[in-house]
Amino acid sequence: MLYDLFIGPFAEFDFMRRALVGLVALSVSGAPIGVFLMLRRMSLTGDAMAHAILPGAAIGYLVAGFSLPAMTLGGLAAGMAVALAAGAVARLTVIKEDASLAAFYLISLALGVTIISLRGSAVDLFHVLFGNVLALDNDVLLLLASVATVTLSLLALAYRPLVMECVDPGFLRSVSRSGGPVHLAFLSLVVLNLVAGFHALGTLLAVGLMMLPAAAARFWTADITRLILLASGFGVVAGYAGLVVSYAAGANLPAGPAVILAAGTLYLGSLLFGAQGGLARRLLPRAHLQR
Repeated sequence: MLYDLFIGPFAEFDFMRRALVGLVALSVSGAPIGVFLMLRRMSLTGDAMAHAILPGAAIGYLVAGFSLPAMTLGGLAAGMAVALAAGAVARLTVIKEDASLAAFYLISLALGVTIISLRGSAVDLFHVLFGNVLALDNDVLLLLASVATVTLSLLALAYRPLVMECVDPGFLRSVSRSGGPVHLAFLSLVVLNLVAGFHALGTLLAVGLMMLPAAAARFWTADITRLILLASGFGVVAGYAGLVVSYAAGANLPAGPAVILAAGTLYLGSLLFGAQGGLARRLLPRAHLQR
């Protein structure tokens, strides 16, 4: 019985194995990005950028249908354009960066939905917005693996300035001029991972596997290295659990939302029982003079 539920689907069906491999790649790649977004207080930036890639992907779909290269390049171009435009507006006007991002992502979301609706059907729109993690092919898996490789390599190279910018950006600016290039490279990685996640989870859910494991991990440790490892592990667990629950539920529960719900469950459990500021730990009586 346990074998049929927890191992059987992956041993019997190739599409389940592909989905699991894709989600592992997204977790290993996206969760560390989510950690740095959280530490830099840019969590909502990730959500805004996830919506910003939609018009580019929609134009790629309009030109070439569900073409992996066209939609990927379109999403990358749109995401980078919105990031640069929001930064320019924040520097040249009185509008702050969060407000300009909100404006651009709302425009992008509406524009993308309109473009897809001009040519596609409601099913096409559903797939673009929510993805289809059970339909990953070799090309998409290769893209996800490549994005994970590039992301981990660049994070390893820029790890120290990224950590320093999270802790004391003023000190980084005083001792080095790497802050600007590192910030731009980091935003590029955010867009790259959101475009990769878009192919599996759609534009509305791609950010979920990036931010929820990172937020859950923060309730267990404050060390950045452990935080990254734990967030990636939570992402893998959420991906596996979501696929198992979706398989057991049949057609009643799509795999993509099930994965994000599993990540949300890990977050809520960590919120309640986490060793670093969990609600249960805060409410329990402490020994006298215990910090």
